Amino acid sequence: MEYLISEITKLKNNEVGKIIQQRMQEFEKVFESEEGVFSELCFCITTANSSAEMGIKVQNAIGGTLDNYNEKSLAKKLRSLGYRFYNKRAEYLIESYKKWKNIKQIIKNFEKEYNEYEIREWLKKNVLGIGYKEASHFLRNIGYKNLAILDRHVLSIMYENKIIRKIPENLSKKTYLEIEKKLLKLCEITDLSQGELDMYLWHMKTGKILK
Repeated sequence: MEYLISEITKLKNNEVGKIIQQRMQEFEKVFESEEGVFSELCFCITTANSSAEMGIKVQNAIGGTLDNYNEKSLAKKLRSLGYRFYNKRAEYLIESYKKWKNIKQIIKNFEKEYNEYEIREWLKKNVLGIGYKEASHFLRNIGYKNLAILDRHVLSIMYENKIIRKIPENLSKKTYLEIEKKLLKLCEITDLSQGELDMYLWHMKTGKILK
């Protein structure tokens, strides 16, 4: 843990820290646009079992509206982009657009009664292709900061630094929340939110700052 804290502190004080702070500010601005919010939902649906780079590629290609697509034409578009699970993700994306293209307004209404943990639960239960990781990622990318995004890179670095004893094969709700709590101590020590910490850990593992 001490090594990890030291490395994060170094990154906070150099150009990486500046870029991450800028990225966090950009995430907050995404919530200003209905299409921007839905576009981030599409991004997070398409990164599942894929990669952030591929998710960005798809996001840039389809934008924040699916008005010009049906399931068949969207699957064809995804396939042309080199996306592996084009039929299933096209199904998820079209279903989400039919039901949740006004997802920004739904979340705004929820804010009156629910915190971001409860909003994440709603997303997992209601949006096809969204689990705890994807819901956390989506919420971070529209300005929420207190949810852990437990992808393979983050889990790997946690394991290497003995924060967790093993990398779980499956992330049940119980396991996800337990591991999320383990990161809270690191958040407190480094004075970072879960959303910020994720970007530092991801950079340490990949050398990249995406989203």
